[in-house]
Amino acid sequence: MDTEPRDATAGEVADWWATSISRMEPGVLELRGIPVQELIGSHGFVATIWLLVRGSSPTPQEAALLEAAMVASVDHGPQAPSIAIARMTVTCGVGINNAMASGVNALGDSHGGAGQQCVELLSEIVARESGGLDLTEATTQVVAEHRARSRYLPGFGHRFHPVDPRRAPLLALVDAAVENGVVAGRHLRAAREVERLLNEGRTKPVPMNIDGATAVIYAELGFAPPLARGLFVLSRSVGILAHAWEESTQGRRNKGPMPTSILPAHR
Repeated sequence: MDTEPRDATAGEVADWWATSISRMEPGVLELRGIPVQELIGSHGFVATIWLLVRGSSPTPQEAALLEAAMVASVDHGPQAPSIAIARMTVTCGVGINNAMASGVNALGDSHGGAGQQCVELLSEIVARESGGLDLTEATTQVVAEHRARSRYLPGFGHRFHPVDPRRAPLLALVDAAVENGVVAGRHLRAAREVERLLNEGRTKPVPMNIDGATAVIYAELGFAPPLARGLFVLSRSVGILAHAWEESTQGRRNKGPMPTSILPAHR
């Protein structure tokens, strides 16, 4: 058996890194087969995200719906762990890219993953409805199974907002998209059925939140559940950047989670 290493051919190297996303040669840069110079000035940033991830360009109506979801998720205040981490990190003598990466790395299952989890929940309801169950029965089954695993139902309820202010405008846009034939509306119906069942017999409502509303949009637009998290990360990166930059201009060094005035050494 020949165990001696051999030189790889140029073709083998090219095959190893082959991708349908981009092609680069001297003087040539194509994204999904489209020369980048044709995209500049004709494709918006959100449409380009869609193009690279999905391999085709969205309709203007699809791009507008995706953009609305991403705008709604850019920031949720300095108390959000990802934002707080970025603000602290940027005072430690690192670059803004390090601060952003630190914030993004905090976006896990508990902080940043509810959108993906809600897409999975709604997609399972839609799949069971397609399998012959009526919507209420499918929703009841899926919600019960989820609650057997976790007390939290992703996409519903909020620690701070009695009613999430981002919910109504996003759902109104989905309603309009359904009416105009842009999306089918099945995940929207599933989400509203979850909300209805959750609130049966309650005096204090548990409305859909930002994660649920954006999950409806991502699912209606055909994005796979893991991409819902990826799109949220892209969106929240804008807020992380803004907060890290603001913090970097304030002159603090080694900012911690508590004001120095209440640390033990200052009492």
